[in-house]
Amino acid sequence: MTDIRNESTPEGTAPSGGASQRQIKVALFILTIVYAFNFIDRQILVIMQEAIKVDLGLSDTQLGILSGFSFAIFYVTAGLPIARYADRANRRNIVATALAVWSSMTAISGLVQNYWQLVLARIGVGIGEAGGSPPSHSMISDMYPPEKRATALAIYSSGLYLGVLLGYLIGGYFSDVYGWRMTFFLVGIPGVLLAIVVRFAIKEPIRGQFDEGVALKERPSFLQTLKFLMTLKSFPYFAFGCAMSAFVSYGVGNFMPSFMIRYHGFSPTEVGFILSATNGLAGMIGTFLGGWAADRLSKYDVRWYMWFPAITGGLAIPVGVFAYNTDNSTLMIALAFFQLVLSATYLAPAIAMSHRLSGPVMRAMASAVLFFILNLIGLGLGPVVVGALSDIIREITGNESLREALTITVMIALVKVFLFYKAGKNLNADLEAGQK
Repeated sequence: MTDIRNESTPEGTAPSGGASQRQIKVALFILTIVYAFNFIDRQILVIMQEAIKVDLGLSDTQLGILSGFSFAIFYVTAGLPIARYADRANRRNIVATALAVWSSMTAISGLVQNYWQLVLARIGVGIGEAGGSPPSHSMISDMYPPEKRATALAIYSSGLYLGVLLGYLIGGYFSDVYGWRMTFFLVGIPGVLLAIVVRFAIKEPIRGQFDEGVALKERPSFLQTLKFLMTLKSFPYFAFGCAMSAFVSYGVGNFMPSFMIRYHGFSPTEVGFILSATNGLAGMIGTFLGGWAADRLSKYDVRWYMWFPAITGGLAIPVGVFAYNTDNSTLMIALAFFQLVLSATYLAPAIAMSHRLSGPVMRAMASAVLFFILNLIGLGLGPVVVGALSDIIREITGNESLREALTITVMIALVKVFLFYKAGKNLNADLEAGQK
C-alpha cells in the first residue's frame, strides 16, 4: 500500500525554489508578525469586553460566547476546506487574502450597534483567520528540515503571544483614550497593509523539499487525511491534549481583564500593560522554550516532544491555583506569569510532530485538523464554560464567583497532563510504522 504522506510538489503549483537563508528568515519573521496580527485582532475584544459589556448590557455568558464559541465554530469549520486547498495551491496567496479579510472585519466591528451585529462581525474575523495558520505551518515545515522544525514553529507560534502582548497593550490604552469602537478601526486597518507585504515579500517554498518521497498521481482526500490521522496511536492523544491546554488558557485568559478589574481594582490601561507582560511575554517565552527544549531533548528520546509539555503543564496547576486565590496583586501577577510560561510549552512540539507524522502532502490539513480540535474545545468551550460557571456560582457565593470559576478551570489541566503522557507512550509506534 502506498503511503499517502509522501508526495512531491502537487500539480498546478509553481513554488519558488532556491530561497537563501536570509529570505527564509525574512519569510519566517513576516509570517510571525502575521500570526501576531491574528491574535491582536482576536484578543482586542477581550481587553475591551468590560466596556462593551456595560455599553451593550451583556452577561458573562454572552461575553464567553462572543469571545469564544461564536468565533471558534466558524474559525475551525472554515479552516478545513482552506487547509485542503492550501495542500495543493499557493499558500502565500492564501495567507495574504486571509489577513486582508480578518483585518477588514475587525475594523467593521467598530460600526456595530448591538450584540448580534458584533457576533456577526466576530464570525467574519473567525472565517478570515481560518486561512492564516495551516498554510503558514505548511510553508515553514517546507523551509526547515525535521530537526529544526519545532524551533522554527516555536518562533512562529510565539507570534500568538506577541499578538496577545500588543493586543492588551494597544487595546487597553486605545480603549481608554479613543473608546472601543475607534480601537477596532485603529487595529484592523494596518493588517490590510501587511497583507500586501505578504503577497510581494514572501516566496512560496518547494513543497516537501526536506522529505523523502515519490510523486503520486492522486492526492489524499480530506476523509483519507482525517482517517489517517485518527488511526495514528499518538495523534488523538496529543490533539486532545492541545485542546485541553487551550481550554484552560482561553478560559482563564479571556476573563483575566475582568478578574483584574473586579478583584484587584486595575484600570483598563493598567490591565493592558500588566497582561502584555504576563500573557504576552510569558507566552512567547513558554512557546519558544517548548519548541527549543523538545528539539534538543528529542536527540535522546523522541517522546520528549510529548512528555516535556506534560511535565510543565502539571507544574503550572498549583502555580495557577495560588495566583487566582491571593489578594496580593503583585504576587498574583508574578504567579500568573510563571503559570503561562509553563502552560505554553505544548504548541510547537505538537505542530512539529503532527507534520512529521503526516508528511508534506498533508501538512496544512494536519494543522487544520489539529487546530479544529484545539479551537473547538479550547477556544469554543473554554470562555463559555468559565463565563457560565461564574454566572452559576454567583447565585451561591456572590462576587467571588469569577475567582472560583478560574480556579476550577486551572485544575482541569490535569487532563492535559495525562493526554500528553499517553501520546508520548504511543509515539514510537507511529514513527516506526511510518518508516516501513
